[in-house]
Amino acid sequence: MESKQLRITEIFHSLQGEAISAGLRTVFVRLTGCPLRCKYCDSEYAFFGGEKMSLKEIVEKVKSYDAEHVCVTGGEPLSQPNCLPLLSDLCDEGFAVSLETSGAMPIDSVDARVSRVMDLKTPDSGEAHRNRYENIDLLNQHDQIKFVICSRADYEWARFKLEEYNLTQKVAEVLFSASHEELPHRDLADWIVADRLPVRFQMQLHKILWGDQPGF
Repeated sequence: MESKQLRITEIFHSLQGEAISAGLRTVFVRLTGCPLRCKYCDSEYAFFGGEKMSLKEIVEKVKSYDAEHVCVTGGEPLSQPNCLPLLSDLCDEGFAVSLETSGAMPIDSVDARVSRVMDLKTPDSGEAHRNRYENIDLLNQHDQIKFVICSRADYEWARFKLEEYNLTQKVAEVLFSASHEELPHRDLADWIVADRLPVRFQMQLHKILWGDQPGF
């Protein structure tokens, strides 16, 4: 039987730029393809192309960097069905595995050992209609929810969702990020402080250090 394969845009070794593990040395496995077209997307180069690799080849490449943390990202990694066995294989190897997902795909079959970092797409992303709110009930204290905020209207929408779904009680962290070059970081920080929101403000460390270059 032919071994399971995935189409991979890149595998690289860097520092995690956001979420709970920000600043930790991490191997990133970026899968090719995404059904969404968020207006602020910073990985459009992952929409097409890529190289087919077997799951074994991917795991061996990840192991070569001698890092504890692995982040499977995209694109939208769950748009490729073989992402699910890859996540399990990485967990079996003892890695601390996180999955960055748009929230537009079902997450019920993701290995329970994986920390799911799930977006809720705001109205200004252009893809809020793709949110699968049923995913929220599947999240737990091992997971995280991220809002990328483009405007004050997005912020107010995110505040409403925070309360509507009692998000801070469901997951380990709720993350608020300002859309790069659309909303000043200081504005978002000031709003969070003024409203005393129980969320984690974050800036994308990798962009501060290396800009928008692929592979960082």
